[in-house]
Amino acid sequence: MVRYLLLIAALCVASPALAQAPDTVFLEQLTWDEARDAIAAGKTTIIIPTGGTEQNGPHMALGKHNARVTANAGTIARRLGNALVAPTMAYVPEGGIDPATGHMRYTGTITLPDPVYRQVIEYAARSLKLHGFKNIVFLGDSGGNQPGQTAVAATLNAEWAGSDVRVHTFFNYYRGDPEGDAALMMQRGITRAEIGDHADVRDTSLLLATAPALVRMNKLQPGDGKNGVVGDPRRASAEIGRALIDKTVARTVQEIRDSIVNARK
Repeated sequence: MVRYLLLIAALCVASPALAQAPDTVFLEQLTWDEARDAIAAGKTTIIIPTGGTEQNGPHMALGKHNARVTANAGTIARRLGNALVAPTMAYVPEGGIDPATGHMRYTGTITLPDPVYRQVIEYAARSLKLHGFKNIVFLGDSGGNQPGQTAVAATLNAEWAGSDVRVHTFFNYYRGDPEGDAALMMQRGITRAEIGDHADVRDTSLLLATAPALVRMNKLQPGDGKNGVVGDPRRASAEIGRALIDKTVARTVQEIRDSIVNARK
């Protein structure tokens, strides 16, 4: 009997904690009523991260873009203070299938035709508008994502011009600050040839700073494109990645705030 009473008491103490909504900005970690309450409390900005499942050389996992953009979107949402993050879109345009082109020449890459990709993100945005979000942000971590995001944002903004809902997209999140980023790396002894263009020192450093388990340090090797690498990742470091991410996050937070204000002028 005593043991039974102690169990009841323990459950009574624990139940308030169990009932609390988690401290998260990620929509998929909330229940439907927690999401409703978050919107009612003022979290009316939603970030839709778009990543990609693509080859990244022999040393980085196929989910590089997804891991990176999810982590960055979470940081950006917390800094904004009134934002949540939708599930990351892991399938984006990566090249043709018959014949295989672009990243589709490498095993594991998954592609969508651009019209399909556009329709998916369009209906994600329409869904989120229905639920009460006022600012919908496309945040694309890969180059192939950008044209579709820009087009869908323009279409929806034209359609919703008479409402208080706006769609925002930020090419600069993906593009970054090429000269500034290069200068930051060159200050650390990295050459322009090492910086490269894909799965290079910059790309690898960014992943080391967000999801180091996805980097195979014993497989770092330079490349001219044949192995999926353009550049030389061997001098990549988490420290370089963190410095680059800090710049990107700060710039993107400010761009989102500015875009929200300007959209309503």
